[in-house]
Amino acid sequence: MAKVKVKKQSTFIDMTAMSDVTVLLLTFFMTTSTFLAKEPIQVTTPASVSEIKIPETNLLTVLVDKDGKVFLSMDNAEQKVATLKAVSEPYGITYTAKQVESFRKLQSFGVPIRHMQAFLDLPVEKQDKELQNLENKRVGVPAEDEKIEDGRGVISSENEFKRWVAAALEVNKDLKIAIKSDKTTSYPIVKKIIDILRGDELRQNRYLLITTLREGANN
Repeated sequence: MAKVKVKKQSTFIDMTAMSDVTVLLLTFFMTTSTFLAKEPIQVTTPASVSEIKIPETNLLTVLVDKDGKVFLSMDNAEQKVATLKAVSEPYGITYTAKQVESFRKLQSFGVPIRHMQAFLDLPVEKQDKELQNLENKRVGVPAEDEKIEDGRGVISSENEFKRWVAAALEVNKDLKIAIKSDKTTSYPIVKKIIDILRGDELRQNRYLLITTLREGANN
């Protein structure tokens, strides 16, 4: 018996429609997604049942690591630069145009003001590396009064965190304050930040605590 030859079918699939859909979905997600700001340290926020969304504008975020290192971020670059100049003026510190531009591009910052000029002169990759070295005493916004010895002798450094917050509120009176800390950060460390905000000088009794929505909270 003769062998029947089966006619071969073409396996070509027109992917044009699929490509169009992929491009449309990609465009949609790119235009609607909110990208997370780069932060110098990674924190795992504690869980809660709150579903209140953090505002995306007029926001000063206070990032606190488990050892009490404080970092700050502001969503408005121009207001951030104005705040920098206001904080630096009492110390007699001024900045070059290049240093100001470097600060404007920072998404988060956290160095003592006396080291700010040197920090802003660093390339971006070295700035990131500097902020991630939490053992470095030049990392973190000082959140307490301290005595500092430098080439001029012993000088007093006021609470720079308080200065930053006061200056930021002066620049933008509608500013909201949000505190973001790691779930392993001890209560006394976070309480110290809250006490500074609620003190007689700042009198910020309303603030936001950034948390992660607890699993099953919607059920």
